Amino acid sequence: MSRNLPVNAGRIAEDIEALADITEPGRPWTRRAFTPLFLEGRAHIEARMKAAGLETRIDAAGNLIGRRTGRKPWSGTIMLGSHSDTVPDGGRFDGIAGVVAALEVARSLHDHGLELDHDLEIVDFLAEEVSIFGVSCIGSRGMTGQLPEAWLSRVSGDLDLAGGIAQVGGEPDVLMQQKRSDIAGFLELHIEQGPVLEAEREDIGIVTAISGITRIEITVEGRADHAGTTPMDRRADALVAASQLVLDIRNAAAELARTPGHFAATVGEFRIEPNAANVVPSKVVLRIDGRAEIRADMEAFCRWLDGHVEKLATAYGVTIGIPNRVSDNLPTPGDAGLLSTLETACERVGAKYRRMASGAGHDTAWIAKVAPAAMIFVPCRAGRSHCPDEWADNDDIALGAAVLFQAVREMDKDSKREKADGTHTG
Repeated sequence: MSRNLPVNAGRIAEDIEALADITEPGRPWTRRAFTPLFLEGRAHIEARMKAAGLETRIDAAGNLIGRRTGRKPWSGTIMLGSHSDTVPDGGRFDGIAGVVAALEVARSLHDHGLELDHDLEIVDFLAEEVSIFGVSCIGSRGMTGQLPEAWLSRVSGDLDLAGGIAQVGGEPDVLMQQKRSDIAGFLELHIEQGPVLEAEREDIGIVTAISGITRIEITVEGRADHAGTTPMDRRADALVAASQLVLDIRNAAAELARTPGHFAATVGEFRIEPNAANVVPSKVVLRIDGRAEIRADMEAFCRWLDGHVEKLATAYGVTIGIPNRVSDNLPTPGDAGLLSTLETACERVGAKYRRMASGAGHDTAWIAKVAPAAMIFVPCRAGRSHCPDEWADNDDIALGAAVLFQAVREMDKDSKREKADGTHTG
């Protein structure tokens, strides 16, 4: 890379490589939350935070935080971060790149002798990925007062979530009273986990919104019959009807994806009864994972689905239950002021950028409920993620860190202007 960046790419590479080495034997790259390897990775990050002159602590929700005190700490906290836990067999850069890039911003501010008015915090959020307790984004939900109290009783083996949070240094007894109110702005760098930036030769994706996720369960009921003796035209085959539904869902989603705004729908769970080779299937339960940047698109999809299952049931002689929304999360737009700040930062470091939505969930979505928040993406090879082949070039991560560096400086200055004229940029 020929650019003269304000960050040290070598330090970024060293830290990412060091964390990659902390993995289950024979399972690259596996370092799940609430495991000894996760704590080993955290120890490395904390040591690097301390070496950068940051004051470290674990908050009540189990988040590791490195703090750099500003000249006017009453101005609030500028926060950067991501997560260091991984999915099984696939987390060399997912989350890790964001934690290390955030740490590099703090180091580079020190290298350049730059002080901020705001406090700066670098955060490694606890358990962004789906954890052994079956839930995700534990740290960011906990930091912002959005962790359901019932989750603390969720069990994995002999351990409940409250005990898991305590094991990593959190304080489950006071967690439900925690809610940060001092965050002036939050930024997260993440690998794209998709192929767009690489294909379009863009350096940075500025995330306009984190798509809402809606999961829908549908039950198709037919009639079990002998597979060899029942005539083909006298069957109520639940699997045939369900298979047609899967194809129709794919086609409906593809149509919505051609309109402005990200949309995707996937049937990822499929259960058949009685699941025997010589019996006509009597029941199928399927689950749809729908993702929409624009809420109206999801509502349109659900209306289509409600009407379509009635038509299919009649056409195939089966019963299809009313689609059940098992969970339904709204999209989270990026803060308008921070999106503009990120564009300015890209221009200052000479990074080509485009606006785009995130189809995946992130800690940013939960921080955005209580503070201005935004994300940037950096390219990853072939869009691969959550797999051993996940890869992001270090130069791309370093350029993203440089964008964060410039954005933090702009946020610090913007806040001064904001207080001077009484306006808010969010």
